[in-house]
Amino acid sequence: MKVVLPGQPEASLQAVSTGYWKCKRVIVYITGDALTILSGPNTILQTIYDNDERKLEAVAFDEFSGKIAACTAATVRIYRPLSHGDDDSPKWALQTSVDIGEGSTPATLSWGGSEELLVGRSSLWLYDTKSTPVSCHWRQELASPAKAANLSYDSSYIASVGYHDRLVKVWRRLNFGSEEVHFDFCYLLHPRAVTSIQWRKPFYVDQTIENVLYTFCVDNFMRVWTGADGFGYQSLRQWGKLDLAAATRDEHETGKHKSRWAFIISQRDLASATERAVQERGDGQEKEDVALQYLLSIANRDTEICVVLDGHGSMSSWALENVSSKSKGTGNVDNVAYVKSKDFDFLGLSTREYHVEILSYCNKNTGNLHVLFHHFDGKVEVFETNIADFLDPTSGAKHRLVPRATWSGHSASVKKIVRNFSGHAIVSRTEKGESIVWRHATSPRTKLLRQNVIPEKRHIHRICLIRGGRFVVFLHHESISVWDCTSSTHKLLADCEYRIRGKPLCILVLPRERVEDDSVAHIATVTSEQQGVIWELHLPLHNGNATKTQANGHKKSLREFCTFKLDGAGDLAYVLPVDPAGSSLVISGFLDVFARDVAVSYTHSGRVEFWTAKVTHERNQVEWLSTSSMETGVSEPALASGGAMKKAALVNSNRSEVTIWDIRGARLEYKQDFESSNPVQDLDWTSTPDSQSILAVGFPYRVILLSQMRFDYLNKGPAWAPIREISTRDFTPHPIGDSTWLSDGHLVIGAGHQLFLYDRTFETTDRLISSARVPHRRDGTRDLFDVIQRLNGPLPIFHPQFLIQCILAGKHTVVRRILQALNHTLKYHVEGDVIDDYLGLDLTEFYLSNTVPMATNGDSSSYLVSRVSFDDNDEAFTEDVALTICENLQKFPIPQLSGHEQIQLLDIVEGSGVVEKERRSMDENGARFMLFFRQHALRKGRTNEIHMSWREINWAYHSTSQDILVDFVSRQYHNTMLWQDARESGMFMWLADEAAVKTQFEILARNEYTKSEAKNPVDCSLFYLALKKKTILQGLWRMASWNKEQGATQRLLANNFNDPKWKTTALKNAYALLSKRRFGTSLRGIRKRSANVHLEYAAAFFLLAGYLQDAVNVCLNQIKDLQLAIAITRVYEGDHGPILRKLLENEVLAIAAEEGNRWLASWAFWMLGRRDMAVRALIVSSRSRTRLRKRKTNSVKTPVYTLLETPASSDLKSKLFLTDDPTLIVLYSQLRQKTLQTLHGASKVTPRTEWEFVLHNARLYDRMGCDLLGLDLVRNWEFLRRAPSMALDLGGDIDPRKLLRRRGSVVVQDMPVSPVVLGDMKAGGHGIKPPPSVFEEPDANSLLDSFGF
Repeated sequence: MKVVLPGQPEASLQAVSTGYWKCKRVIVYITGDALTILSGPNTILQTIYDNDERKLEAVAFDEFSGKIAACTAATVRIYRPLSHGDDDSPKWALQTSVDIGEGSTPATLSWGGSEELLVGRSSLWLYDTKSTPVSCHWRQELASPAKAANLSYDSSYIASVGYHDRLVKVWRRLNFGSEEVHFDFCYLLHPRAVTSIQWRKPFYVDQTIENVLYTFCVDNFMRVWTGADGFGYQSLRQWGKLDLAAATRDEHETGKHKSRWAFIISQRDLASATERAVQERGDGQEKEDVALQYLLSIANRDTEICVVLDGHGSMSSWALENVSSKSKGTGNVDNVAYVKSKDFDFLGLSTREYHVEILSYCNKNTGNLHVLFHHFDGKVEVFETNIADFLDPTSGAKHRLVPRATWSGHSASVKKIVRNFSGHAIVSRTEKGESIVWRHATSPRTKLLRQNVIPEKRHIHRICLIRGGRFVVFLHHESISVWDCTSSTHKLLADCEYRIRGKPLCILVLPRERVEDDSVAHIATVTSEQQGVIWELHLPLHNGNATKTQANGHKKSLREFCTFKLDGAGDLAYVLPVDPAGSSLVISGFLDVFARDVAVSYTHSGRVEFWTAKVTHERNQVEWLSTSSMETGVSEPALASGGAMKKAALVNSNRSEVTIWDIRGARLEYKQDFESSNPVQDLDWTSTPDSQSILAVGFPYRVILLSQMRFDYLNKGPAWAPIREISTRDFTPHPIGDSTWLSDGHLVIGAGHQLFLYDRTFETTDRLISSARVPHRRDGTRDLFDVIQRLNGPLPIFHPQFLIQCILAGKHTVVRRILQALNHTLKYHVEGDVIDDYLGLDLTEFYLSNTVPMATNGDSSSYLVSRVSFDDNDEAFTEDVALTICENLQKFPIPQLSGHEQIQLLDIVEGSGVVEKERRSMDENGARFMLFFRQHALRKGRTNEIHMSWREINWAYHSTSQDILVDFVSRQYHNTMLWQDARESGMFMWLADEAAVKTQFEILARNEYTKSEAKNPVDCSLFYLALKKKTILQGLWRMASWNKEQGATQRLLANNFNDPKWKTTALKNAYALLSKRRFGTSLRGIRKRSANVHLEYAAAFFLLAGYLQDAVNVCLNQIKDLQLAIAITRVYEGDHGPILRKLLENEVLAIAAEEGNRWLASWAFWMLGRRDMAVRALIVSSRSRTRLRKRKTNSVKTPVYTLLETPASSDLKSKLFLTDDPTLIVLYSQLRQKTLQTLHGASKVTPRTEWEFVLHNARLYDRMGCDLLGLDLVRNWEFLRRAPSMALDLGGDIDPRKLLRRRGSVVVQDMPVSPVVLGDMKAGGHGIKPPPSVFEEPDANSLLDSFGF
């Protein structure tokens, strides 16, 4: 915490108290209905809220016991320190309460020795607080209410004085130890009314000293009273006096400046401060310091200092030496210094004088002298000073008082905090309607300065600040008001009534029409009925940029500019100003999607939309444009907030779940369900200078800062993560009212009466920060912006994610170049050396080198491959080089990588070595699968993934090296692959050859049979019956003599299942097994596998009966295994059977639609023979879908659009950022030029859609930290040539090969081409198309079109 505003101090004489207890300074003061306890200028220990409706009047701290006494008009409450509180942060709890009855004047409190408490008002009460309940030893009624009643530190004397009283009554204690205490008294006569009294402090708590009383009088004299000789009736006598007016008299002083302020620096504080001053000089320099030598000469005597101030820069200090009953003041009151300095001008330029109470303290051996100025206008200023500089009689001292803090705040609980655009000003509003404008200053030190208190009594609906907080706009229910806060004296600038249909939802500041004119502002509101009003505000800013009409005064300050309707906004729940993120509040003259967003709206159904606006003065109107929108599916959101980076955060209706959305990319980036007992109540956005977003999520007693993270498609890591948690429970029991970001990453939190200001530095032991190896400063703290930059900036080129993305993009040559450079770096690396993020490589090698299409084994498998030149001396990358790199990685930790990332890098290097060995016999798709299969095995224990993703399945499916992959996968499972292993690798999804599928399935069936010592034929029945090899199964049962079902099963399998009778028998067995599983659903643990065996056995009997569809249904609905259903279908009826087609259409594509899984959709379409759709399924984006929805045209939509617009389930998984993947564009580029059918499909993609797809993936690369790949993509992407419009208009078909910019010699012809015949064109006819031989469009009644495909 950098700054704390503990609350507005109460304007009363005993509102502040301080003491030194257990080696710790404790300062306690009253703010509203609470006590704030601090130990330093910016260190708050505790806040205690008083539940009494009557306000607190006085507080006192006891240095002996650490107890705190506070009183209202009728009750005194005593708080004791808790024994379990540690020394660094003690806490207080209520000990007891004492009823003193109500009175017409405030009570006064004072602590004495032995935990005795004096309470004074119309009577004096002396309480013993050692026990609970407390006991009253003595009570004495007074003739008039006491203004002050002070108990001496040893409880021997009581001094009291009434209001406007010139007689100080001194009570002398006659006995100690008995239950009844007796006092006698005397009067100390003063010429005029006494304003203040105080007893001299002892050097330490238990010290026995002679009691000395200081009295301050209206006649501007301070008088010192000491004990009498004991023979006279008077117990105290006057030792001496000091003329305060003469002490600081200035010859130029006017009559109105005659008030004086004085305070005593006790001998205890003087000695401690002097010792500190000597320590700061050090090394013998004190002998050369004249001011310090002068101070030492004073402090070495029995001296106390009286400091006199006039409030306008003059200060004089006087030494009171040897104050005792044995001496007299004559000759013992000496002037120490008289100086004039602006440091002592605490009244400033104020024309009115208000009361100021001054206290001083010095912590023993720990700090300099501190001076507290308690201004009764609502603040306490804390200054620190070196006592030698403070009392230096020369004019050479530069800083006599150094400001350390200003304690201010509110006198009621903070309800709302609103910032201006730049974050340099805020306005805070309390539950009682008090509004305070604060200015945020960051130099020379961070602070919040109170600028104005606005006395607006009407209900305030919304607030906004303009022009750096100099003007505040309040939106009321039927009017709008503007306050001028340019000076300390606020004034109402303008007020305007309005009438509009609906409930006003917001108040917005629109961008200026003329950049240079800041004297005109436009304010807008939007209602729940989509209606809006714009007001034009002319500000009294006297500069050359003001309009001529304003300068001449011909315009009203506030007028209604225009009204509007926000068409298409929907059923609005809220409209909010976009949280600024460092951009300027000015837009260009264009109204487009690149303009800065002004507002974000969200509807009851959860649709979020960003809006920009442009003011047109000539036409008296404002134009609105929706820049991006998205249906989030979060209905009735309780909270929402939008940032300038088009990020939106939503909270669900019960305030337990937070979701973060990228509205531009139409994706869900974060979802976290917090406990419902800890509701989310606030959302605030800010960003770093390099546009990395930060979200503050507010709860009742804490604020969590969420930072965006790099997208990690390799480990499926989170896109957002908490990096800091701020808790207010240690400081206040009051829940947080509101919080907001200020400039430069500072966060202000309002809780109760208090404002807590946190800067960017923080200490953390968070695992996320530690694992990221974020550097910290010398003091152990970290900078928030540095942490976020480390978590989001560009990756070093040797980072696992960057290397993986290069491999996926087909840039194997670049990967080899990086690994060669890494090998060279590690070979000569010494621990502690800095490793360059780019390993000394020229960045242009990643995007400016010669590019050629990759054709390995006839397969164009990359959108870009770079030819990188190598030096002759460079060592070629081989498997041996990979092993060398791995050895070095095990020796040296790389600073830029976490431990897990270094393990991943090691595995990628090792895998690249293996791939390099097989490079001549394996295509790139196979290499991709092999590397990712190794990565999957590495992280299998850390994640919930049970099988390879559909992305890797696609790589293997489109590989021409599947025989190598089969061998590789089999070896990974030690050539004993079971079904769970096959499902994990996805083998039966990516094997393209039907014969290979059956061969591997038979091997799998054999492994399932031999997996246990018992060799149970039940385990392999499903697999052999899918292969239609009942005979082999019969042979296995013949050997299972141990199985009690052997005989019955053998007899059953011996029958002909083409016979309807035996079909029925097989079905009965299947249903019997299903019922056995159904009634055994409560079985857990070890029986779970047995239950699945029953289900697989039931599916086997369905296959035995020839009912493939029923077997598939069991796999889908009971076993929940989609891959098993597909595998047995492929094996049973081949890749072109009706059951497989139905399974792909009704199940696989439905799952793809629900999850937004484009990899799965593309694979399914390719399996269905719709290769054109397989290509188009890859490129469709959520933004395309949104745009198509909003247009609502009758244009022809492709089936894939229909697929991905199928209403999804309430699960947000389909919108998660992980459904996006920049590798989709790699597969798209590869497939679109593979066959004529894929080229035909790619030709149906509009250029705008493809353009947006490329930019979208470039942004994904940027978010992943792979900026170089994003640059490479947008620089080198090749668009297809567009078909000539003339041929399309004439109805002719274009040869898809002509769309390629390069020669299409490797394009497979899988559909007929019907070129337009030139002669027919001249005759106005069309060429006759031959009947299709390979591909035929389905008719409208087919199952595919019925589903929407």
